[in-house]
Amino acid sequence: MDFAIIDKQRAAMRSTGLDALVSLSPENVTYTTGCVIPSQSLMRWRHAAAVVTVDGQVSMVVIDMEETTAKKFSAIENIRVYREFVDDPMDKLAELLRDLKLERSRIGIETDFIPVRDFQTLARWLPQASFVPAEHLLNRLREVKTATEIERMRRLSKLTDGAIGAALQRARAGMSEMDLAGFLTSGIFARGAENFKLMIVASGERSQYPNVGPTQRVLGAGDLVRMEIFGVVNGYHAGVCRTAVVGTPTPEQKKIWKNLIECKYLVMDQVGPGASCKEIYLKFLRKFSELGFEPISFVGHGIGLFLHEEPYLSRYSDRVLEEGMVLAIEPLVYIPGRMGLQNKDMLVVTKTGSELLSDVTPADELIEI
Repeated sequence: MDFAIIDKQRAAMRSTGLDALVSLSPENVTYTTGCVIPSQSLMRWRHAAAVVTVDGQVSMVVIDMEETTAKKFSAIENIRVYREFVDDPMDKLAELLRDLKLERSRIGIETDFIPVRDFQTLARWLPQASFVPAEHLLNRLREVKTATEIERMRRLSKLTDGAIGAALQRARAGMSEMDLAGFLTSGIFARGAENFKLMIVASGERSQYPNVGPTQRVLGAGDLVRMEIFGVVNGYHAGVCRTAVVGTPTPEQKKIWKNLIECKYLVMDQVGPGASCKEIYLKFLRKFSELGFEPISFVGHGIGLFLHEEPYLSRYSDRVLEEGMVLAIEPLVYIPGRMGLQNKDMLVVTKTGSELLSDVTPADELIEI
């Protein structure tokens, strides 16, 4: 458990007049407790809850199947356990809130996650409590990472980048996308990832599709190969994408890639505390527009326990960057019917600018297979 996160939650409660904060989503339960409850995200009815009070008490509710995991990895002493098929987890959560003397308190809760039926059960048990939507508060707190979170994402970014680079080094004409996927998955686990999300291996004409997985398609001369994966450690994500070409890139491919890499460094040069997300995007857009292709609606986004978090580097954003935010920036182009090229990197906002976290695989030139 990261006590800096608990301190942030307590400060947010004091400033908003809350007496307690209840996290229910898998991501925010992990954020609060430091513990991933493996089956919570797989089976919606297997509720877990983390409760933090304004005076600093931290408690948890878990299903009996996950009791040993919670006790081993959360460092929380007050863990309430409900029996699957026998107990209602909302009964156990209500009991915990009463024991914490919160039955007449103002309680923040993730109203965008809890099913209506379960919320009605909780409210029935605690009719004098005031439940307040807290999802936006938690989302905002997660945007600025603690030192522990940044170090985790630094390590995760490097291992994810390294796994992609190593897979592309082994790639050869005549191999299939599935072969590359095997190299990538074995490499990411060998480097220390605990899981991964959204693996993309898209070659040739398939490189135009944003989010497709590997197939038995065989690599041939001249094919572009886009590889992206989100490595996961303790619930946190690092997204990295690299593009390669089988053989020698064409002049058109070189021109596009040169622009995308110039966009990458242009964005990095603008990133820093106080920088406007909208202005960063508009400066990117002016450079990207030299290619004459349709741009995506953002060039970067926050990342952490969710694949995408605020802030977005977008024309629609009114946000400014803060020290400690972690961003994924991804200049890309998809040309319908032809090809797609993408470079995605991980950054952290520092006191004076930014630090490139995914710095293992050289990407300034198109990787040649």
